[in-house]
This record gives sequence, C-alpha cells and structure tokens, in this order.
Amino acid sequence: MDYTALQVGAILFVATFIRSAFGFGEALVAVPLLALFMPVTVAAPIAALVSVTVAGVVVVQDWRHVRWESALRLVLSTVAGIPLGLLLLTHAPEPVVKTVLALVIIAFSLHALRSGGWRLASDATAWLFGVAAGILGGAYGMNGPPLAVYGSARRWSPAEFRATLQAYFLPASAAGMAGYWWVGLWTRSVTRIYLLSLPVVLAAAVLGRLAGQRMSVRRFMIAIYMGLLAIGVVLLIQAARFHR
Repeated sequence: MDYTALQVGAILFVATFIRSAFGFGEALVAVPLLALFMPVTVAAPIAALVSVTVAGVVVVQDWRHVRWESALRLVLSTVAGIPLGLLLLTHAPEPVVKTVLALVIIAFSLHALRSGGWRLASDATAWLFGVAAGILGGAYGMNGPPLAVYGSARRWSPAEFRATLQAYFLPASAAGMAGYWWVGLWTRSVTRIYLLSLPVVLAAAVLGRLAGQRMSVRRFMIAIYMGLLAIGVVLLIQAARFHR
C-alpha cells in the first residue's frame, strides 16, 4: 500500500469514527481532505459509499434505538428540500448563504452550551428540519446540522441520536450513490478505493460506536454542540476565503 493509500485510509478512519460516535460531522473531514489527493468527482462518491456502509452497520446494530417515525418524516421532507437546495446553489451568492448559515449555527451552539438548548415535545415540526436538511444537502452536501439541531431539541438519548440519524442517512446516501451511478461517477476506481479502505472503515465504525456508548448524556450533548460550533466556524472561514 503506497503513502497516498495510507493517507486516504487515515482520513476515512477519522471521518468514520466521528460519524459512528456522534451520528454526523464526517463532512468536515472526508471530502475536503480526500480532495487533496484525488478529484472531488472521485472523493464524493467514495465518501457516499462509506456513508452507506456506516449507516447500514449502525442501523443493523442499533435498530431498536431508531425513532422510526422521526426518521421517516425527516427523509420524506428532505426529498422536498433538495430541489430548493439546487435552486439556492445556482442562484444565491454562496458566501452570503454560508455566512448566514454559519451565524445561525454558531448562535444556536453557543446558546445550547450555555443553557442546555431548547426542547421540542413532538415530531410535529420534523418536516421543517427535514426540508432544511434537504436544502443544505442539495446545495452543499451538508445535511447534518439541521438534523443534529432537531435531535438535540427532541432530547434523544445518545443511542437514539446516533441510530436515528443513521436511519436517515442510509436511504439519503443510497439515493446519492444512485445519482453518482446515473451520471457516471461511480467508477471502477471509486469501487477499488472503497474496497481497499473497507477494513479500516469497519474498524472505525466499531470503535466509534464504543466511544459513543461510553459518554454520558451530558458529555455527548456537549460534543454535539461543539461539533455544530466547529461546522459554523468552518463555514465562516469558507465564506471569508471566497472573497480573497
């Protein structure tokens, strides 16, 4: 295995560990870092295949913890949000959108870290967060933040949080792979790199799950809010770099 293959394996290990432990957040690691070693048209399908794999492993292991009604509502409303995301991508100034999104995420995260966040008593508003996830996913491939905000507001346990988000990502990522296949981006090279990395991905999925299970509810939620805060900061940096 050459040096590049080792770097790709290390990136996928870290991204998978984060995803398995917390349910989201690998988008900060996988595609941006993989794109340093390969075209984005290769990195994105590989990340999607890994996403399907991790989601499948978690759902099989923790299906008893999945909030199935919540997951279904989020998936269906995401489908409605994707066209809006594509419209946003093609018509709205990217730095403006990312700046506004970053400020909202940062404000929510800081408020939640200070006061514990706010609470939603039912799934009645799930469609709002699903549409938001679809918009951000369609525009920037970033479904996670609205889902994380929703799960924290619903006060899901760590096990429910991780499992329900993976029940969402499984069909969402599978649909993404179908799209990559349709446009010809699911190539033999993508499959080869994915299969070579699969042992590392599976090991990271197991270790991430164990790490997540060892956290108390309080520490888990603090980690979620800190992850959202990191996403907001990264978005601000991306928006600032656009103007350089």
